Amino acid sequence: MSREQRGPNEKLGTVLALAGISNAGLARRVNDLGSQRGLTLRYDKTSVARWVSKGMVPQGAAPHLIAAAIGAKLGRPVPLHEIGLADADPAPEVGLAFPRDVSAAVRSATELYRLDLAGRRAGSGGIWQSLAGSFAVSAYATPASRWLITPADSSVARDSTAAESASDATPLRVGHSDVVKLREAAEDARRWDSKYGGGDWRSSMVPECLRVDAAPLLLGSYSDEVGRSLFGATSELTRLAGWMAFDTGQQEAAQRYYIQALRLARAAADVPLGGYVLASMSLQATYRGFADEGVDLAQAAVERNRGLATARTMSFFRLVEARAHAKASDAQAAGAALKAAEGWLERSRDGDPDPTWLGFYSYDRFAADAAECYRDLKAPRQVRRFTEQALSRPTEEFVRSHGLRLVVSAVAELESGNLDAACAAGTRAVEVAGRISSARTTEYVRDLLHRLEPYGDEPRVVELRERARPLLVAPA
Repeated sequence: MSREQRGPNEKLGTVLALAGISNAGLARRVNDLGSQRGLTLRYDKTSVARWVSKGMVPQGAAPHLIAAAIGAKLGRPVPLHEIGLADADPAPEVGLAFPRDVSAAVRSATELYRLDLAGRRAGSGGIWQSLAGSFAVSAYATPASRWLITPADSSVARDSTAAESASDATPLRVGHSDVVKLREAAEDARRWDSKYGGGDWRSSMVPECLRVDAAPLLLGSYSDEVGRSLFGATSELTRLAGWMAFDTGQQEAAQRYYIQALRLARAAADVPLGGYVLASMSLQATYRGFADEGVDLAQAAVERNRGLATARTMSFFRLVEARAHAKASDAQAAGAALKAAEGWLERSRDGDPDPTWLGFYSYDRFAADAAECYRDLKAPRQVRRFTEQALSRPTEEFVRSHGLRLVVSAVAELESGNLDAACAAGTRAVEVAGRISSARTTEYVRDLLHRLEPYGDEPRVVELRERARPLLVAPA
């Protein structure tokens, strides 16, 4: 449904021309974005012509999806007023702020927690709308720079009032036991995520935990000491919610969670944790095709943590930097970062005070990411060498990682001319992917099948494609 404006929407027409998007192209992009969010939209070039020439305003989430589609093409956020749709229902910029003031940071985070990963207001049952803005890597610029300049707040003690408390008649007094429960929830969620993927129903409990448990605590009363611990635990949970959203393809939600996680890490005065959030931002930016920005974010984590983080932590940050360099096809920089990452890892010791959130990182993980670096650099011999090391000790604890490594192995075999080995590894990867809920793993499989298209008539490829069919047609 649409409602009519007065006269043509010249702003929309101008921005479409600037972005180089045709009417049919915009309709297709809007329908695709809607489909990714569970909406069935059937706009066509005639629909877009009406929006432009007659000033018709589409209802529901459509205006925000239009802005998202154009923004993705331009590589920057596109506000509704720029495309002449400012009188549509506003999409709040929830979660994109990085406030300087701690109280404002609490409000920013708790407002985000009131939305679930699908963008519905808690308890409302409404369709996805509130997080409809497109992923824009430029949104990371201010948070990263503010964190680099001042990675810790001077004081976070809070004296709550009854009005600020969630529902209690008296202000909630937060203690260390409350923080312990949040950390235990984060640890449980990390295990589920690694084993079942970000889309598993258990993983969806993280946003619920943030809304029901963490938000009232942030709005309560606490000393500076307890507050630092509270902000740190909540930052871990928030980063994890972002990671799960990233893994399920909900990039807009992931970006907002990451920004709030970084702000909370600053309030916790936890520089390594802030670096971990920046590394997560870097991986997302690199995955989305913004490798240069991915390098900047990873290097920010490295530079601020010199002399502060453990050797294993520094190794991971340099590894993430290498991933971005490799995606940018800078073999020399990627090689240097990988060498540094391996050197830091060799200097690490079992007795080092590594943070609990780094428990996943071992030489197996280093080898797996090194293999992906060399895949991007088109060096199949190196991919095979590191993938063999990464797959040497498969565990049930990191099922998703095992599936991703199998796909990388299949690509390396294919590029080395070993079709049988590629299909064998691909078949095992499809089996693993079918056991978890991870859009990222599915995309890896899809990429492998695309690479196999020149061999489409080969019986082994046909069989692999048939095995993967249920995975590729399943709802995200």
